[in-house]
Amino acid sequence: MEDKNYYTSGQFAKMANVSTRTIRFYDQKGLLKPSRIENGSRLYTDADFARLQQIILLKYLGFSLEEIKNMTIGDSDYHILLNSLELQSRLIEDKLAQMQLVAGAIKETSAAIRSRGEVNWDHMLNLIHLTNMESSLKSQYINASNISARIKLHNLYSNNKEGWFPWIYKQCHIKSDMKVLELGCGNGSLWTSNTTKIPAGADITISDLSNGMLRDAKRNMKTLSASMHFKKIDATNIPYEDNSFDLVIANHMLFYLDLKAKKKNALAEIYRILKPGGKLVCSTYGSNHMKEISDLVTSFDNRIRLSSDKLYENFGLDNGKEILSHFFKKNKIEKKLYDDYLLVDSVEPLIEYILSCHGNQNEYLLDKYSDFKAFVTSKMGTGFKITKESGIFICTK
Repeated sequence: MEDKNYYTSGQFAKMANVSTRTIRFYDQKGLLKPSRIENGSRLYTDADFARLQQIILLKYLGFSLEEIKNMTIGDSDYHILLNSLELQSRLIEDKLAQMQLVAGAIKETSAAIRSRGEVNWDHMLNLIHLTNMESSLKSQYINASNISARIKLHNLYSNNKEGWFPWIYKQCHIKSDMKVLELGCGNGSLWTSNTTKIPAGADITISDLSNGMLRDAKRNMKTLSASMHFKKIDATNIPYEDNSFDLVIANHMLFYLDLKAKKKNALAEIYRILKPGGKLVCSTYGSNHMKEISDLVTSFDNRIRLSSDKLYENFGLDNGKEILSHFFKKNKIEKKLYDDYLLVDSVEPLIEYILSCHGNQNEYLLDKYSDFKAFVTSKMGTGFKITKESGIFICTK
Protein backbone atom coordinates (compact mmCIF):
# COMPACT_ATOMS: atom_id res chain seq x y z
CA MET A 1 0.00 0.00 0.00
CA GLU A 2 2.93 2.35 0.57
CA ASP A 3 4.34 1.61 -2.88
CA LYS A 4 4.41 4.99 -4.64
CA ASN A 5 3.43 3.34 -7.92
CA TYR A 6 0.00 2.36 -6.61
CA TYR A 7 -3.01 4.46 -5.59
CA THR A 8 -6.24 3.52 -3.89
CA SER A 9 -9.40 4.26 -5.83
CA GLY A 10 -9.95 7.34 -3.67
CA GLN A 11 -6.42 8.67 -4.26
CA PHE A 12 -6.65 7.86 -7.97
CA ALA A 13 -10.00 9.64 -8.30
CA LYS A 14 -8.75 12.73 -6.44
CA MET A 15 -5.65 13.01 -8.64
CA ALA A 16 -7.80 12.71 -11.77
CA ASN A 17 -10.37 15.18 -10.42
CA VAL A 18 -13.26 12.73 -10.75
CA SER A 19 -15.42 11.11 -8.11
CA THR A 20 -14.64 7.75 -6.52
CA ARG A 21 -18.11 6.72 -7.64
CA THR A 22 -17.07 7.36 -11.27
CA ILE A 23 -14.02 5.12 -10.89
CA ARG A 24 -16.14 2.36 -9.37
CA PHE A 25 -18.72 2.74 -12.13
CA TYR A 26 -16.09 2.36 -14.87
CA ASP A 27 -14.76 -0.67 -13.02
CA GLN A 28 -18.24 -2.25 -12.90
CA LYS A 29 -18.70 -1.60 -16.63
CA GLY A 30 -15.38 -3.28 -17.42
CA LEU A 31 -13.86 -0.07 -18.75
CA LEU A 32 -11.23 0.59 -16.09
CA LYS A 33 -10.22 -2.41 -14.02
CA PRO A 34 -7.71 -1.87 -11.19
CA SER A 35 -4.14 -2.92 -11.86
CA ARG A 36 -4.08 -4.82 -8.59
CA ILE A 37 -6.33 -5.85 -5.71
CA GLU A 38 -4.69 -6.11 -2.28
CA ASN A 39 -6.54 -6.89 0.96
CA GLY A 40 -9.77 -5.88 -0.70
CA SER A 41 -8.39 -2.51 -1.87
CA ARG A 42 -8.50 -1.72 -5.57
CA LEU A 43 -5.19 -0.23 -6.62
CA TYR A 44 -4.38 1.83 -9.71
CA THR A 45 -1.09 2.86 -11.31
CA ASP A 46 0.10 5.89 -13.27
CA ALA A 47 -0.48 3.92 -16.46
CA ASP A 48 -4.20 3.72 -15.66
CA PHE A 49 -4.47 7.50 -16.08
CA ALA A 50 -3.90 7.06 -19.84
CA ARG A 51 -6.90 4.77 -20.13
CA LEU A 52 -9.04 7.04 -17.92
CA GLN A 53 -8.09 10.02 -20.10
CA GLN A 54 -9.23 8.18 -23.23
CA ILE A 55 -12.51 7.10 -21.61
CA ILE A 56 -13.34 10.63 -20.42
CA LEU A 57 -12.49 12.26 -23.74
CA LEU A 58 -14.42 9.76 -25.85
CA LYS A 59 -17.40 10.07 -23.51
CA TYR A 60 -17.21 13.86 -23.82
CA LEU A 61 -17.20 13.50 -27.63
CA GLY A 62 -20.43 11.49 -27.54
CA PHE A 63 -19.35 7.85 -27.63
CA SER A 64 -21.41 5.40 -25.60
CA LEU A 65 -19.76 3.33 -22.86
CA GLU A 66 -20.21 0.20 -24.98
CA GLU A 67 -18.50 1.89 -27.95
CA ILE A 68 -15.66 3.06 -25.70
CA LYS A 69 -15.22 -0.45 -24.29
CA ASN A 70 -14.76 -1.80 -27.82
CA MET A 71 -12.28 0.92 -28.74
CA THR A 72 -9.93 0.91 -25.76
CA ILE A 73 -7.62 -1.61 -24.19
CA GLY A 74 -5.90 -1.63 -20.83
CA ASP A 75 -2.32 -1.22 -21.93
CA SER A 76 0.16 1.64 -21.51
CA ASP A 77 2.55 0.69 -24.31
CA TYR A 78 3.73 3.94 -25.86
CA HIS A 79 2.93 2.75 -29.43
CA ILE A 80 -0.72 2.28 -28.53
CA LEU A 81 -0.90 5.41 -26.38
CA LEU A 82 0.70 7.66 -29.02
CA ASN A 83 -1.53 6.30 -31.76
CA SER A 84 -4.60 6.84 -29.55
CA LEU A 85 -3.64 10.46 -28.79
CA GLU A 86 -2.98 11.25 -32.46
CA LEU A 87 -6.36 9.85 -33.47
CA GLN A 88 -8.12 11.68 -30.64
CA SER A 89 -6.54 14.91 -31.87
CA ARG A 90 -7.92 14.28 -35.36
CA LEU A 91 -11.37 13.52 -33.97
CA ILE A 92 -11.38 16.79 -32.01
CA GLU A 93 -10.34 18.72 -35.13
CA ASP A 94 -13.22 17.13 -37.06
CA LYS A 95 -15.61 17.80 -34.18
CA LEU A 96 -14.59 21.48 -34.13
CA ALA A 97 -15.08 21.71 -37.89
CA GLN A 98 -18.53 20.15 -37.53
CA MET A 99 -19.48 22.56 -34.74
CA GLN A 100 -18.38 25.53 -36.88
CA LEU A 101 -20.64 24.28 -39.69
CA VAL A 102 -23.53 23.88 -37.27
CA ALA A 103 -22.94 27.38 -35.84
CA GLY A 104 -22.91 28.83 -39.35
CA ALA A 105 -26.10 26.98 -40.28
CA ILE A 106 -27.86 28.25 -37.12
CA LYS A 107 -26.90 31.85 -37.95
CA GLU A 108 -28.03 31.41 -41.57
CA THR A 109 -31.36 29.89 -40.53
CA SER A 110 -31.95 32.61 -37.91
CA ALA A 111 -31.09 35.36 -40.40
CA ALA A 112 -33.52 33.91 -42.95
CA ILE A 113 -36.34 33.85 -40.37
CA ARG A 114 -35.66 37.47 -39.36
CA SER A 115 -35.52 38.79 -42.92
CA ARG A 116 -38.47 36.85 -44.34
CA GLY A 117 -40.61 36.32 -41.28
CA GLU A 118 -40.94 32.62 -42.12
CA VAL A 119 -38.94 29.40 -41.85
CA ASN A 120 -36.84 28.26 -44.80
CA TRP A 121 -37.28 24.50 -44.52
CA ASP A 122 -34.26 23.80 -46.72
CA HIS A 123 -32.11 25.61 -44.17
CA MET A 124 -33.76 23.65 -41.37
CA LEU A 125 -33.08 20.32 -43.12
CA ASN A 126 -29.45 21.31 -43.62
CA LEU A 127 -29.19 22.10 -39.92
CA ILE A 128 -30.64 18.68 -39.03
CA HIS A 129 -28.20 16.90 -41.35
CA LEU A 130 -25.20 18.76 -39.93
CA THR A 131 -26.30 18.08 -36.35
CA ASN A 132 -26.60 14.37 -37.15
CA MET A 133 -23.02 14.12 -38.46
CA GLU A 134 -21.87 12.83 -35.07
CA SER A 135 -22.41 9.16 -35.98
CA SER A 136 -20.26 9.52 -39.10
CA LEU A 137 -17.49 11.13 -37.03
CA LYS A 138 -17.59 8.19 -34.63
CA SER A 139 -17.37 5.76 -37.52
CA GLN A 140 -14.47 7.72 -39.00
CA TYR A 141 -12.54 7.62 -35.70
CA ILE A 142 -12.91 3.84 -35.55
CA ASN A 143 -12.01 3.36 -39.23
CA ALA A 144 -8.98 5.65 -39.00
CA SER A 145 -7.78 3.86 -35.87
CA ASN A 146 -8.08 0.47 -37.57
CA ILE A 147 -6.31 1.57 -40.76
CA SER A 148 -3.50 3.15 -38.75
CA ALA A 149 -2.95 -0.04 -36.74
CA ARG A 150 -2.79 -2.22 -39.84
CA ILE A 151 -0.43 0.05 -41.78
CA LYS A 152 1.82 0.47 -38.75
CA LEU A 153 2.45 -3.26 -38.33
CA HIS A 154 3.60 -3.50 -41.95
CA ASN A 155 5.75 -0.37 -41.68
CA LEU A 156 7.51 -1.59 -38.54
CA TYR A 157 8.17 -5.24 -39.38
CA SER A 158 8.19 -5.79 -43.14
CA ASN A 159 11.29 -7.55 -44.44
CA ASN A 160 11.05 -5.77 -47.80
CA LYS A 161 12.43 -2.33 -46.98
CA GLU A 162 11.16 -0.74 -50.16
CA GLY A 163 7.70 -0.61 -48.65
CA TRP A 164 4.29 -1.48 -50.08
CA PHE A 165 3.22 2.05 -51.06
CA PRO A 166 6.52 3.00 -52.75
CA TRP A 167 6.38 -0.30 -54.65
CA ILE A 168 2.79 0.32 -55.78
CA TYR A 169 3.67 3.87 -56.83
CA LYS A 170 6.64 2.64 -58.87
CA GLN A 171 4.34 0.35 -60.88
CA CYS A 172 2.12 3.31 -61.80
CA HIS A 173 4.77 5.19 -63.83
CA ILE A 174 3.06 8.54 -63.27
CA LYS A 175 4.25 11.34 -65.58
CA SER A 176 3.60 15.08 -65.55
CA ASP A 177 1.11 15.00 -68.44
CA MET A 178 -1.08 12.23 -66.98
CA LYS A 179 -4.58 12.38 -65.59
CA VAL A 180 -4.87 10.02 -62.61
CA LEU A 181 -7.75 8.81 -60.44
CA GLU A 182 -7.35 6.87 -57.20
CA LEU A 183 -10.45 5.02 -55.98
CA GLY A 184 -10.58 4.25 -52.26
CA CYS A 185 -7.75 6.49 -51.07
CA GLY A 186 -8.07 5.63 -47.36
CA ASN A 187 -5.83 7.97 -45.39
CA GLY A 188 -3.74 8.92 -48.43
CA SER A 189 -0.72 6.75 -47.62
CA LEU A 190 0.03 6.05 -51.30
CA TRP A 191 0.81 9.73 -51.78
CA THR A 192 2.30 10.64 -48.41
CA SER A 193 4.77 7.76 -48.84
CA ASN A 194 5.92 9.14 -52.20
CA THR A 195 5.83 12.92 -51.76
CA THR A 196 9.13 13.60 -53.55
CA LYS A 197 8.25 11.43 -56.55
CA ILE A 198 4.97 13.04 -57.63
CA PRO A 199 5.66 14.98 -60.84
CA ALA A 200 4.59 18.60 -61.11
CA GLY A 201 1.78 19.02 -63.59
CA ALA A 202 0.19 15.62 -63.05
CA ASP A 203 -3.60 15.98 -62.68
CA ILE A 204 -4.46 13.69 -59.75
CA THR A 205 -7.91 13.09 -58.27
CA ILE A 206 -8.01 11.43 -54.85
CA SER A 207 -11.34 9.80 -54.04
CA ASP A 208 -13.12 7.69 -51.47
CA LEU A 209 -16.71 6.75 -50.71
CA SER A 210 -16.24 8.07 -47.15
CA ASN A 211 -16.21 11.83 -46.49
CA GLY A 212 -14.30 11.10 -43.31
CA MET A 213 -11.54 9.24 -45.15
CA LEU A 214 -11.28 12.12 -47.61
CA ARG A 215 -10.88 14.56 -44.72
CA ASP A 216 -8.14 12.39 -43.27
CA ALA A 217 -6.35 12.08 -46.61
CA LYS A 218 -6.58 15.80 -47.30
CA ARG A 219 -5.23 16.62 -43.86
CA ASN A 220 -2.31 14.19 -44.27
CA MET A 221 -1.51 15.52 -47.74
CA LYS A 222 -1.73 19.25 -47.10
CA THR A 223 2.01 19.77 -47.74
CA LEU A 224 1.97 18.15 -51.20
CA SER A 225 2.60 20.56 -54.05
CA ALA A 226 1.17 18.47 -56.91
CA SER A 227 -2.22 19.32 -58.35
CA MET A 228 -4.50 17.25 -56.13
CA HIS A 229 -8.30 17.16 -56.25
CA PHE A 230 -10.40 15.48 -53.56
CA LYS A 231 -13.78 14.05 -54.43
CA LYS A 232 -16.30 11.65 -52.91
CA ILE A 233 -16.84 8.94 -55.53
CA ASP A 234 -18.82 5.72 -55.66
CA ALA A 235 -16.72 3.37 -57.80
CA THR A 236 -19.88 1.88 -59.30
CA ASN A 237 -21.00 5.29 -60.59
CA ILE A 238 -17.91 7.34 -61.47
CA PRO A 239 -18.91 10.92 -62.44
CA TYR A 240 -16.53 11.40 -65.38
CA GLU A 241 -16.81 11.21 -69.15
CA ASP A 242 -15.66 8.21 -71.18
CA ASN A 243 -11.93 8.05 -71.99
CA SER A 244 -10.99 10.61 -69.31
CA PHE A 245 -8.05 9.08 -67.40
CA ASP A 246 -4.60 7.73 -68.22
CA LEU A 247 -4.43 5.78 -64.97
CA VAL A 248 -6.86 4.48 -62.34
CA ILE A 249 -5.50 3.12 -59.05
CA ALA A 250 -7.55 0.83 -56.78
CA ASN A 251 -5.42 -0.26 -53.83
CA HIS A 252 -7.02 -3.04 -51.74
CA MET A 253 -10.57 -1.93 -52.45
CA LEU A 254 -12.05 -3.94 -55.35
CA PHE A 255 -12.64 -7.00 -53.14
CA TYR A 256 -15.22 -5.01 -51.18
CA LEU A 257 -17.41 -4.65 -54.30
CA ASP A 258 -19.69 -6.94 -56.27
CA LEU A 259 -17.57 -7.35 -59.41
CA LYS A 260 -20.07 -9.77 -60.98
CA ALA A 261 -22.95 -7.31 -60.90
CA LYS A 262 -24.65 -6.77 -64.26
CA LYS A 263 -25.53 -3.21 -63.34
CA LYS A 264 -23.36 -0.65 -61.54
CA ASN A 265 -20.20 -2.71 -61.95
CA ALA A 266 -17.07 -0.87 -60.79
CA LEU A 267 -14.85 -2.59 -63.39
CA ALA A 268 -17.19 -1.54 -66.19
CA GLU A 269 -17.01 2.03 -64.91
CA ILE A 270 -13.22 1.96 -64.65
CA TYR A 271 -12.90 0.59 -68.17
CA ARG A 272 -15.28 3.26 -69.45
CA ILE A 273 -13.35 6.23 -68.04
CA LEU A 274 -9.90 4.96 -69.08
CA LYS A 275 -8.43 6.37 -72.25
CA PRO A 276 -7.36 3.89 -74.96
CA GLY A 277 -4.00 2.61 -73.74
CA GLY A 278 -4.83 3.75 -70.21
CA LYS A 279 -4.06 1.47 -67.27
CA LEU A 280 -5.77 0.15 -64.17
CA VAL A 281 -3.42 -0.74 -61.29
CA CYS A 282 -5.33 -2.71 -58.67
CA SER A 283 -4.00 -4.62 -55.67
CA THR A 284 -5.25 -7.57 -53.67
CA TYR A 285 -3.97 -10.54 -51.68
CA GLY A 286 -4.07 -14.35 -51.61
CA SER A 287 -5.43 -17.01 -49.28
CA ASN A 288 -2.15 -17.32 -47.32
CA HIS A 289 -1.84 -13.62 -46.54
CA MET A 290 -1.28 -13.06 -42.78
CA LYS A 291 -2.53 -16.60 -42.08
CA GLU A 292 -0.30 -17.01 -39.02
CA ILE A 293 -2.25 -14.26 -37.26
CA SER A 294 -5.53 -16.08 -37.81
CA ASP A 295 -3.95 -19.30 -36.57
CA LEU A 296 -2.66 -17.48 -33.49
CA VAL A 297 -6.02 -16.09 -32.38
CA THR A 298 -7.96 -19.31 -33.07
CA SER A 299 -5.43 -21.28 -31.01
CA PHE A 300 -6.23 -18.91 -28.13
CA ASP A 301 -9.99 -19.13 -28.70
CA ASN A 302 -11.41 -21.11 -31.61
CA ARG A 303 -14.53 -18.92 -31.71
CA ILE A 304 -12.57 -15.94 -32.98
CA ARG A 305 -12.80 -14.98 -36.65
CA LEU A 306 -10.78 -11.96 -37.75
CA SER A 307 -12.97 -11.47 -40.79
CA SER A 308 -16.48 -12.60 -41.57
CA ASP A 309 -15.64 -12.64 -45.28
CA LYS A 310 -12.76 -14.16 -47.23
CA LEU A 311 -12.23 -11.12 -49.40
CA TYR A 312 -9.68 -12.87 -51.61
CA GLU A 313 -12.52 -15.11 -52.80
CA ASN A 314 -14.33 -12.05 -54.11
CA PHE A 315 -11.23 -10.66 -55.83
CA GLY A 316 -7.84 -12.19 -55.05
CA LEU A 317 -4.53 -13.11 -56.60
CA ASP A 318 -5.83 -16.50 -57.74
CA ASN A 319 -9.07 -15.40 -59.41
CA GLY A 320 -8.36 -11.74 -60.16
CA LYS A 321 -7.18 -12.19 -63.74
CA GLU A 322 -10.29 -14.17 -64.65
CA ILE A 323 -12.56 -11.50 -63.15
CA LEU A 324 -10.68 -8.68 -64.86
CA SER A 325 -10.79 -10.50 -68.20
CA HIS A 326 -14.53 -9.80 -68.48
CA PHE A 327 -13.51 -6.22 -69.27
CA PHE A 328 -9.82 -6.29 -70.23
CA LYS A 329 -8.19 -8.68 -72.73
CA LYS A 330 -6.23 -11.44 -70.96
CA ASN A 331 -3.04 -10.59 -72.83
CA LYS A 332 -3.41 -7.04 -71.50
CA ILE A 333 -3.47 -8.15 -67.85
CA GLU A 334 -0.20 -8.59 -65.96
CA LYS A 335 0.14 -9.92 -62.40
CA LYS A 336 3.03 -8.82 -60.19
CA LEU A 337 3.72 -10.18 -56.70
CA TYR A 338 5.22 -8.19 -53.83
CA ASP A 339 7.95 -10.28 -52.20
CA ASP A 340 7.75 -9.77 -48.44
CA TYR A 341 7.02 -11.18 -45.00
CA LEU A 342 6.75 -9.77 -41.45
CA LEU A 343 9.03 -10.67 -38.57
CA VAL A 344 7.40 -9.22 -35.45
CA ASP A 345 9.40 -9.05 -32.21
CA SER A 346 7.04 -6.84 -30.15
CA VAL A 347 3.70 -7.91 -28.75
CA GLU A 348 1.78 -4.63 -28.61
CA PRO A 349 1.70 -3.66 -32.33
CA LEU A 350 0.65 -7.22 -33.20
CA ILE A 351 -2.23 -7.14 -30.72
CA GLU A 352 -3.22 -3.67 -31.91
CA TYR A 353 -3.40 -5.08 -35.45
CA ILE A 354 -5.53 -8.02 -34.29
CA LEU A 355 -7.97 -5.72 -32.49
CA SER A 356 -8.29 -3.59 -35.65
CA CYS A 357 -9.66 -6.44 -37.78
CA HIS A 358 -13.26 -6.63 -39.02
CA GLY A 359 -14.22 -9.82 -37.19
CA ASN A 360 -15.56 -10.77 -33.77
CA GLN A 361 -12.22 -10.69 -31.93
CA ASN A 362 -13.09 -7.82 -29.58
CA GLU A 363 -16.02 -9.82 -28.23
CA TYR A 364 -13.61 -12.42 -26.84
CA LEU A 365 -10.33 -10.54 -26.30
CA LEU A 366 -11.05 -7.21 -24.63
CA ASP A 367 -12.10 -8.75 -21.32
CA LYS A 368 -9.16 -11.17 -21.46
CA TYR A 369 -6.55 -8.72 -22.68
CA SER A 370 -3.91 -9.59 -20.08
CA ASP A 371 -4.31 -13.32 -20.70
CA PHE A 372 -4.15 -12.83 -24.45
CA LYS A 373 -1.08 -10.62 -24.19
CA ALA A 374 0.68 -13.29 -22.09
CA PHE A 375 -0.35 -15.92 -24.65
CA VAL A 376 1.03 -13.90 -27.58
CA THR A 377 4.23 -13.21 -25.64
CA SER A 378 4.71 -16.95 -25.12
CA LYS A 379 4.44 -17.49 -28.88
CA MET A 380 6.69 -14.59 -29.85
CA GLY A 381 10.07 -16.16 -29.15
CA THR A 382 12.84 -14.34 -31.03
CA GLY A 383 10.36 -13.26 -33.68
CA PHE A 384 6.93 -14.13 -35.01
CA LYS A 385 7.05 -14.68 -38.78
CA ILE A 386 3.97 -13.77 -40.79
CA THR A 387 3.37 -14.62 -44.45
CA LYS A 388 2.51 -11.81 -46.84
CA GLU A 389 0.89 -12.80 -50.12
CA SER A 390 -0.06 -9.63 -51.94
CA GLY A 391 0.39 -8.11 -55.33
CA ILE A 392 -1.15 -6.15 -58.17
CA PHE A 393 -2.77 -6.55 -61.57
CA ILE A 394 -1.86 -4.05 -64.28
CA CYS A 395 -4.57 -3.91 -66.95
CA THR A 396 -4.28 -1.95 -70.20
CA LYS A 397 -7.32 -0.78 -72.15
